[in-house]
Amino acid sequence: MRNLIADIRDAIPFDTPIEKLCNGPCTGCSKKLLDYLDMQLEEKEAEIGAGHIPSFGELNRLKKSALKIHATLVKKGLIEPE
Repeated sequence: MRNLIADIRDAIPFDTPIEKLCNGPCTGCSKKLLDYLDMQLEEKEAEIGAGHIPSFGELNRLKKSALKIHATLVKKGLIEPE
């Protein structure tokens, strides 16, 4: 889980300025998506810190959310396609 969280934090530009996030059509609000994902990551980090061992399902759900948000950010031009 820690590796997954680190990979997500490396791949997603959480520090993108608001001016860049909120330009053009507002479909799939990038700011809200980044806030949501950051909140999820912080919750998972706190759970791990408290000794919780995540299940495969939890890992899969977090990965799936991150991939969907990544795809939206690529579509909006905030991340370069891989």
